[in-house]
Amino acid sequence: MIGRLRGVIVADDPPALTLDVKGVGYEVSIPVGTPGRARQADGEIELWIHTVLRTDVLELFGFASQLERSVFRQLISVPNVGPRTALGVLSALPVNELVHAVQAGDLARLTRVPGVGKKTAERLVLELRGKLPSDELGPPAPGPEPAAARPSDAKARLVTALTNMGYRPVEAERAVQTLGPRVGGEPLSTLLRDALALLSS
Repeated sequence: MIGRLRGVIVADDPPALTLDVKGVGYEVSIPVGTPGRARQADGEIELWIHTVLRTDVLELFGFASQLERSVFRQLISVPNVGPRTALGVLSALPVNELVHAVQAGDLARLTRVPGVGKKTAERLVLELRGKLPSDELGPPAPGPEPAAARPSDAKARLVTALTNMGYRPVEAERAVQTLGPRVGGEPLSTLLRDALALLSS
């Protein structure tokens, strides 16, 4: 079981990155914005890992803190909420906003998360209310946004990220095209979130 990795990012293709740890490259799926929130030192980044091991695949999911990993584990404990949906939730909602939405039963806020419908939102509230950590949460503290990429590079990265999430290439291309001139002029994390919203509408 892999619990933590510290290394150098050698490829960053949301929703995944490749982390070089002493010469071994680990592909890790992460929520949007994780590199900006994670602890960094000497050019290396520290990720807290949740490992999913099935008969046919080994998947690693990385988080900026133990708290985020704990919340991810609670999300996937909810019936019919898998790792990809949980990543989508943590990409759209910082942990403190998620906790407040669940505690308040704010279904409208939860259903604005791409891929979360009314039934899933109700299930999240029912299963997680009172279970998510709240005492240690303060106001949102978003990490710095990555610099905007060139339009062609940004488009390619967005399409790759969406297809990695399970969307067909033609769907991904259409969503990215809809974003128009914003591609290359805004942070990739913002564009990815808006593309997901378009695909789920």
